[in-house]
Amino acid sequence: MEDSIEKLPEPKETTYQHPVKLDEALLMTPISGIILAGVLLETLGISYVLPVAECDLFLTTKEKGVLSAISFAGIISSSHLWGFLADTQGRRTVIVPTLFLAFTSTVLSSFTTNFWIITVTRFLTGFFISGSSATIYAYLGEFHAKRNSSRAIMGASFVFGVGCILLPLIAWLVINQEWEYTIPLLNIVYKPWRLFLVVCGLPSLVSALALLYFPESPKFLFSHGHEQETIAIVHHMYRWNTRGKASKLMINSLLQETEAEQTKQRREEAANTKSVFKLLKQMWHQTAPLFMGSYLKRTVIICVLQFGIYLTSNGMYMFFPDILNRIAEQEDAGVERITVCRAVYATRVDISQVAQQPNNTAGLGAEGAVCHQKLDISAYEHSFVLETIYAVGFAVIGLIVNAVGRLPILVFVFGVCGISGILIVYIDLPLLAIWFYLILLTCGFCISVVNACTVDLFPTNLRAMAVCISLMFGRLGSVVGANIVGVLLDSHCELTFWISGVSLIACAVLSFFIPNIYSRNVSEGRISVSSR
Repeated sequence: MEDSIEKLPEPKETTYQHPVKLDEALLMTPISGIILAGVLLETLGISYVLPVAECDLFLTTKEKGVLSAISFAGIISSSHLWGFLADTQGRRTVIVPTLFLAFTSTVLSSFTTNFWIITVTRFLTGFFISGSSATIYAYLGEFHAKRNSSRAIMGASFVFGVGCILLPLIAWLVINQEWEYTIPLLNIVYKPWRLFLVVCGLPSLVSALALLYFPESPKFLFSHGHEQETIAIVHHMYRWNTRGKASKLMINSLLQETEAEQTKQRREEAANTKSVFKLLKQMWHQTAPLFMGSYLKRTVIICVLQFGIYLTSNGMYMFFPDILNRIAEQEDAGVERITVCRAVYATRVDISQVAQQPNNTAGLGAEGAVCHQKLDISAYEHSFVLETIYAVGFAVIGLIVNAVGRLPILVFVFGVCGISGILIVYIDLPLLAIWFYLILLTCGFCISVVNACTVDLFPTNLRAMAVCISLMFGRLGSVVGANIVGVLLDSHCELTFWISGVSLIACAVLSFFIPNIYSRNVSEGRISVSSR
């Protein structure tokens, strides 16, 4: 947008002939990164809660699987809607209310006393947080020129990466406390895991409050004919960037950006439509081309790959702290050699018996099994290692992808992770098995590589929707994966890891069929930190 600003000379004041430096509005980037980190905390933070809340909420392993996935289900059900509304009603108009609503539903979930109520509140959290998770990229990028928007998004991604690393540290600081507070009015015992849920929602609240002081996207306003409002925003941002010390900026008009007439007409129709049926029809017309003609094969391959990645990277991750806690329990009991699945079988808790006990908050389960009030420190340590590996790995992939190509990266990551998943079943050295588990979860590296392929495979008018649809299938994989683990873990643990490993190996084979995958040139498909 900065490149399209026309400035008129003024006799008495010096005017600048270079673009307005909107990219120097430094607060926008960290706020965007905090929003992305908030999405991570809201969706993956529940994995640290489930092992210590099972007795308070009487959760079975199947119900843990549902709770692990329900936020992703909320994101899936609403992402298409929020994306459409952001394109027609405004970026900030969608982001701010959804952040407040997400925080509200998160706070409510911290006071729940049974499975069904927390399921509903966590679904609503996912439903609302979806409004900001995708829209924030457009909002941030539209305050910058094209040459600087990638830099701004990478800056936000760096903040997101820091949030990934801090997640296990935050969980350890909050959950492993020993206090509890009885609330007679609600008939609940407020424990650290409940507070942790609220802490996970704080980034949404902080970001929403901060964005109250920011304007709507200037590009969005200008594309909808609000030229004077756009100019006012440019003046405001220029004064902010220069702290009022530079000469006055003079703007008379803004040049219209090139836009396909069909796209512009569809956007105007969407903004003016009042019928739900017409709205759904327009959304369908934006999506249908991806599943027709030559694009059908590309869409199917990309969606299947994202489904397979998320099936493991999120589905298996949701039970990672829980499984590590079970292994640590066996090690504390003096067991030196045991497979992951035998440790799982040995530490099953019969929640039906726990619920019958009068003091169930103390948490004695079947056969003397104890309901955990804390997570073992090893669960936090290995989670921290995993997030650090992700942060470093994304940086390395970004450096080497143009040199080695995308196909070798996909095949290598899929193959190594898939084989690791299968080997976990047979390894009886707990520490070695945990490291193979870590390798299995790093299949999330492929998310950004597949996104880069998607950007290159589709034209501009279909590109954003293609990425949106593929990530929707990915999050569907999170839902399916978490529920598969929830259903099979206590009874068929080995099958859980076999499904995960084989599906990743199948993805490695499918990667060879991605069109143009043998090309080493990554044009617009830049590799960046991607939300798991």
